[in-house]
Amino acid sequence: MGGQVRISGSAVQLPGGVTVRFMRTLRLPETGTHPLPPGLGTFPLRSVADYPDRTPAQWLERGGVMLPVYQREAMWLSFSATAPAALQVGVGKVCAVSGRPWSDRLSRDPQNYVVLPRQPWLDGINSGAGTIRQFVAVPLGLGATVEGQVSGEEVWGGVQLQVFELGEGPLAAWRAEQRRRRVSQRGPWGVAAEEKSPATMLTGNVFGGLAPRAAPAMGLGAGGRMRQEVYRDERPLADWWEQASGRVFVHLATAPQWRHITGEAPPSSPVDRAAYTAAGLPWFDYYDADADDLPAAGPLAEVQPVGDWLGEDQQPWTEPAPGQVHQLKDGGQVTDGDW
Repeated sequence: MGGQVRISGSAVQLPGGVTVRFMRTLRLPETGTHPLPPGLGTFPLRSVADYPDRTPAQWLERGGVMLPVYQREAMWLSFSATAPAALQVGVGKVCAVSGRPWSDRLSRDPQNYVVLPRQPWLDGINSGAGTIRQFVAVPLGLGATVEGQVSGEEVWGGVQLQVFELGEGPLAAWRAEQRRRRVSQRGPWGVAAEEKSPATMLTGNVFGGLAPRAAPAMGLGAGGRMRQEVYRDERPLADWWEQASGRVFVHLATAPQWRHITGEAPPSSPVDRAAYTAAGLPWFDYYDADADDLPAAGPLAEVQPVGDWLGEDQQPWTEPAPGQVHQLKDGGQVTDGDW
């Protein structure tokens, strides 16, 4: 079903020129509102089909990829696209934008997708008013995940991605506009004018044996709040194809699971955030005055942070100095299964 999904290095490549990277980052305190934490490198990715004898049976049935996370480790998703695309992001098959159950169709009211490349990244679930609550990994079975709190059960875990491309007419119009812009940017000698690059981040199927054949181990809960807008789509819904061109299920493995399945050592434990801030390394802020932010998603507004389930966060917190916050402006094929 749909186009091919591939792993390229540490990125997932979906149809339509869409690339998604899963970034390691600092976990924020669950009180207050904070700037964007940095990227600390990508999570490694592997296809579950490459380890049929050691991968849990449910993971093989759902297909897709896996990555290793520690309990309470935070992540954000980095997006790029060569043409406009609508990307749905699910956490345990709950939409991270609308809070509604996973759908095979795009919806506008409420909007259940982000628009690429306008949306450069997503750090968590939409909490409205220009903020999100950070993606934080927690075990299934405790009720702490977004999936558990919104749906009342925890059976899926992981992250789900599904991409919709522009229809033929809107895509042709967009390409014509890009050609017009390139011509208008050419200098007197026919050489395209230099463009400024945005600031670079640090290092950065219902969708559905020696190892235990168990259910997914980890899902995503809600962490600290940060300033980040989820942009409203400015196109009419009819501009997008009705059917997705590609999708992938991303399984979250514990560090022991990852070592057992792949034979590889997982990344080192998450970086201490107080040490990072004390070293004077950068945090980020991003604002696009020309884009409209989506309002708070009803079901997501009631999601409680993981600390309410797992206990208080014991990590010390050091607020970044004003000078540390930087203003930003605007592989192998993966199999899909039954999820």
